[in-house]
Amino acid sequence: QLQLVESGGGLVQPGGSLRLSCAASGFTLDYYAIGWFRQAPGKEREGVSCISSSDGSTYYADSVKGRFTISRDNAKNTAYLQMNSLKPEDTAVYYCAAGGPRATMSPYEYDYWGQGTQVTVSS
Repeated sequence: QLQLVESGGGLVQPGGSLRLSCAASGFTLDYYAIGWFRQAPGKEREGVSCISSSDGSTYYADSVKGRFTISRDNAKNTAYLQMNSLKPEDTAVYYCAAGGPRATMSPYEYDYWGQGTQVTVSS
């Protein structure tokens, strides 16, 4: 069974940090671009960051640039999203997705999706 499982979400105060993980099972992430997306209540799903499968090129939404870092560990078949200096507006359900191999912020280019993990930034 092809599956992506996110973990690492939770409640954090503004200015805090979280690291999200995206573990793949049933397939190898090596050949896929990985994207992180988020969806807040009442809003559309938006691309946060993505990383290519070929050369590791990374891309970030302007709203998270300089605060979030995407990475992948193919040996562990896992991708990560390190989130620092979190703000209340970062509150959302975060999803990882696999597709590509070209990294893109469009959710329509991704074939496999995780179930999401809630991130809440609040004091």
